[in-house]
Amino acid sequence: MEKVINIYETLFIVDVTAGEEAAKASVEKFASLIAANGEIVEKAEWGKRRLAYEIDDMNEGYYVVITFKSAPDFPAELDRLFNIDETIMRSTILKLDHKALEKAAKAKAAAEAAAAAAAEEAAAPAAEEATAE
Repeated sequence: MEKVINIYETLFIVDVTAGEEAAKASVEKFASLIAANGEIVEKAEWGKRRLAYEIDDMNEGYYVVITFKSAPDFPAELDRLFNIDETIMRSTILKLDHKALEKAAKAKAAAEAAAAAAAEEAAAPAAEEATAE
């Protein structure tokens, strides 16, 4: 039987009262846990930001978003571990649609191709001027 792999995205906020280095250690702990149980597609550390509202009398947190592929049973375990860890202030895990992720990847590739073409056009006149001299 074929193994089912789904695409998920998790956003979690790490407590920064112990310092930004301790927050980054927690991020690496969870990133390595996700990598061990699946495949990380994208990891975005937004860094230290002000919270929209206070959580446990704190108004700042270290935001992280990780998109990953894993078996369907892993997100429940990840959520359990988020709830146990005292450094995690808030977390959420979303199951993403395969088609939406593919569409986003195509849009990103098209934007990169357009940027490369624009850079080539900008470099072409400069190269022609250099050979004309």
